[in-house]
Amino acid sequence: MDRESLGKLDKSELITLILALVEQNAALTARVAALEARLNIPAKTPDNSSAPPSTGQKANRPDSPKSPRKGRPGITRALDPNPDVVRDIYAKTCTGCGASLAKAVQSDVTAYDHIDLPPIKPITTRINLHRCACPGCGKRVTATPPADMPPGSPFGPGIVALVVYLHACQMVSFNRLVEMLEGLFGLTLSEGAIANMLARAAKPFAAAGQIIEADVRAAPVIASDETSARVKGKTNWQWVFGCSTAIRHIIAPSRGKAVITGFLAGARPKVWISDRLAAQAGHAEQHQVCLAHLIRDAQYAIDGGDTTFAPGFKGLLKRACAIGRRRDDLADATLQAYRRDLDRRLDALLATSPNGAAGLKLKWAVADCRDKLFVFVTQRDVPATNNVSERMLRPSVIFRKVTNGFRSEWGAEAYADIRSIVATGQLHGRSALAAIRQSLDADGAATA
Repeated sequence: MDRESLGKLDKSELITLILALVEQNAALTARVAALEARLNIPAKTPDNSSAPPSTGQKANRPDSPKSPRKGRPGITRALDPNPDVVRDIYAKTCTGCGASLAKAVQSDVTAYDHIDLPPIKPITTRINLHRCACPGCGKRVTATPPADMPPGSPFGPGIVALVVYLHACQMVSFNRLVEMLEGLFGLTLSEGAIANMLARAAKPFAAAGQIIEADVRAAPVIASDETSARVKGKTNWQWVFGCSTAIRHIIAPSRGKAVITGFLAGARPKVWISDRLAAQAGHAEQHQVCLAHLIRDAQYAIDGGDTTFAPGFKGLLKRACAIGRRRDDLADATLQAYRRDLDRRLDALLATSPNGAAGLKLKWAVADCRDKLFVFVTQRDVPATNNVSERMLRPSVIFRKVTNGFRSEWGAEAYADIRSIVATGQLHGRSALAAIRQSLDADGAATA
């Protein structure tokens, strides 16, 4: 409003305008104060939050003079205890006088291994099904196809397993798979043939996934976590449920409690291990929250200026984790005494007053889950953190970033089944390729 317009206002209008400006000024002042307060909030990093490690900034290593390399005895590759082929090479003539040397007098041996790959090419087997007319009744009878080489797709389980492994575990795209198989093995495939191959393999993978799911559901201790997944251009969630003998992956459109309820199908384990997501609570007799998450939360509160509650709480959690690492050497009574001591120390910490909003928020969160912090101390089969679930999800996170997700629902379901098969196989000492091949061999329909 210009000066001339102000001069035309009467006294009551001026008062109304001044009051409105005072109110607006107060609101703007409050907003500026809030924004300035946010400037003092510490940045969230992988060290004080659940931010992924890739978001952290690594400091430059300072330049330092190179120290002289310390010498050490040379180490050579150990000889293979079971070589496939042994070649004995004998000296023929003396390098000094030229005399012939007999094999019988040559006893000293200098041995080394030569390792190489033989030419790798697919093996094509032509199946000729013969038929004839029965001399008794005249009916024409055709030979039964062999069970290990049924009609249909020409590609056997070895090729299917290799394609699945390269695509699902090594994130090789269909286009690069075509080039790789042609260059390495002389095997000509199209992208459509690869897609059909994966679609046919989805059936035995689903059957194996159901068996794994039943094993996890029956376990007394289950760990769980989730991460985002993209299916047909929409955000879904990949869940992982694991026990000591099996790992089950599921991709669902929800991050809610209904996914866990549907997975458990009425089962109720003794202990559930997870982060503090509300959907993860209430599914077992006891709940162990991940202490690694809480240690990072405590560090964030410390970075935010809390000098009372957060430092002591972080130290308490580290003390509890140290006790957990010694459980195998401690008696049950000792562990129970440690548990009581940890609870007493926690009570004392909760009686303190944090200084800072981050410390107060942490205290409220801890008070809400105080009975879920130290379950692992007296339960020897319960870990203190949910690290195993996070490690099982890490390949899927990389897969999501490389491929940008799934174009179909069946592709997402098949991938979850494959991850379940591979992760469970690793628990039992099987390689990813061996675990995939075993699930295909269990159902001949994979190559039908």
